[in-house]
Amino acid sequence: MRSRERGFSLIEIILVVVLIGGIVAFAATRILGGGDRARVNLAKAQVQTLAEKVQSYQMDTGSLPSSLDDLVTQPGNAGGWLGPYAKQAELNDPWGTPFEYRVPGQGGPFDIVSYGADRSPGGDSVNADIRYE
Repeated sequence: MRSRERGFSLIEIILVVVLIGGIVAFAATRILGGGDRARVNLAKAQVQTLAEKVQSYQMDTGSLPSSLDDLVTQPGNAGGWLGPYAKQAELNDPWGTPFEYRVPGQGGPFDIVSYGADRSPGGDSVNADIRYE
């Protein structure tokens, strides 16, 4: 006697495909959403690192740099300059926008700001401003 072979019905195949699609969609949103959080954390670290480089420049020259470019190339009036203190690529945030640098700062001697993913002042979440504090 031959045993009867049985395959999957169309409904069973559709159900499995829908379940796999749901799992893939859930995993993709978790993985892709993490990129924005990683950029925010990277920007926070970059702001702190740039602030330390500005302070090193100040200790060596006795004054704050007039722009962040002074950390890369020696300005003509900077006696005691022992740089370069930074690389040109370090002067941009994770979204490719140059950090804003102001002397004097609002709450201290200088400000370093990244405007976040939207590249404009204000915002919340990944669009929030990231400042040196």
